[in-house]
Amino acid sequence: MIIIGEKLNGAIPAVAKAIAARDGEFIRQRALAQAQAAQDEDYFEEPVPLYIDVCASTDPAVELETLKWMIEEVEAAIPEELEHVAIAVDSPSASICAQAFQFCSRPGIVNSVSMEKDADGVVKTDIVFPAIADTDWGYVALLCESGIPKSVEDRMDVFDKIMAKAKQYGIAPNRLYIDPLVEAAATNQAAFTLFSECCKRIKDQYPDIHITSGLSNISFGFPGFRKPLNMAFMSLAMNAGMDSAIVDPTNKDMLGLIYAVELLKEKDEDCMNYIAAHRQGLL
Repeated sequence: MIIIGEKLNGAIPAVAKAIAARDGEFIRQRALAQAQAAQDEDYFEEPVPLYIDVCASTDPAVELETLKWMIEEVEAAIPEELEHVAIAVDSPSASICAQAFQFCSRPGIVNSVSMEKDADGVVKTDIVFPAIADTDWGYVALLCESGIPKSVEDRMDVFDKIMAKAKQYGIAPNRLYIDPLVEAAATNQAAFTLFSECCKRIKDQYPDIHITSGLSNISFGFPGFRKPLNMAFMSLAMNAGMDSAIVDPTNKDMLGLIYAVELLKEKDEDCMNYIAAHRQGLL
């Protein structure tokens, strides 16, 4: 499971306050806490990458400058030996993403693109894909074009368009992190069914592609008792083919669930990762 850490988003009040005050210490501490959840090569033979999502959520006029500052603080906080920890550059603006990823010292993930048009009227894939085509960067691609598609077929139509764009720009499937979109179960009880069916169809066509999600969307509308839904979604989604998620990597309950599901799905040979995670103190 490839984790994208969610705790450095300007939509979080404490993070927004730190951004406004340019509190670098706060940003570095949050980054380090997430980086420490990465697999340590002293315990794991082949550590899986962990990405720290960096999202400013500021006024567009200062977003690029803010992202540059945040990226510098995050990279300063990541221990040198954790070479498999990198940044996910997060912005709703494809133009901002296409510029901000260049501030990073090692390849990461652009979060995100879609078939929607950016503020300048250009389709987001046509902004980001040319910028990252000749790099080792991955990217999150949302299955939307004009709002959230209501059916599996509509989402797969968008998926086909994204794959055509990726082929056009020479971007291999294993660099893609497809987000089939997670709706709130409170307003659409078929939310997981839609998501899981997309996962299965995508993996059938492209086994090497990654599938990710902002899984906490599933429990929106249930304040104070969201955890059971989030945990259930993670387990079921992993079984459907999801191999990445935007979550809190410092949440040991969620990490424990991830390692346990991988073990039960026979994706953890001789249970070594589950044991290693315990020894490292991740569980």
